[in-house]
Amino acid sequence: QIFQELEKEVEYFEDDLTKLHIFGMWHKIPRKKVTYGDPGLSYTYSGVTFHPKPWIPVLTRIRERVTSETGHTFNFVLINRYKDGLDHIGEHRDDEKELVPRSPIASVSFGACRDFVFRHRDHRGKGGMAGTGRITLQLAHGSLLLMKHPTNLHWYHSLPPRRRVLAPRVNLTFRKVLPRVKQGSV
Repeated sequence: QIFQELEKEVEYFEDDLTKLHIFGMWHKIPRKKVTYGDPGLSYTYSGVTFHPKPWIPVLTRIRERVTSETGHTFNFVLINRYKDGLDHIGEHRDDEKELVPRSPIASVSFGACRDFVFRHRDHRGKGGMAGTGRITLQLAHGSLLLMKHPTNLHWYHSLPPRRRVLAPRVNLTFRKVLPRVKQGSV
């Protein structure tokens, strides 16, 4: 039921907000995305600044449940929608300056089950054998993953392409973002 509500209510970004600036070039991303959050926040990554849309009821309910389950409060959510297993996100760390230092990130998944891969920073790009510096989790419908500090210091994470996945997936990553007036002073 929540998945259908998200599909109906969430309005994704279009045009320039669907591109990322990586290694000096603009790239269209292989997924849809949008941000929702409290007033006065912004979030910048890969050369694009996102100003959140106001919370909608379904996201408020999910955020309250995440707070109840984790004991952490969040003021911002980045939503990625993957139409099938070909939509993906490459290895990255969520280390943007707008994030409250040492705050966790809560990831909630709806729809298709997908592999979520962590790779330790010391093994990144080395193509090591499976199991060396790499952990794969299957994030099923309704799953909650809490990434606490210092996970993003030491581990990259990704959602790799999976050709056999034919169904959509919506992932909500709840974050604690600094108000704009405090972002430059950290």
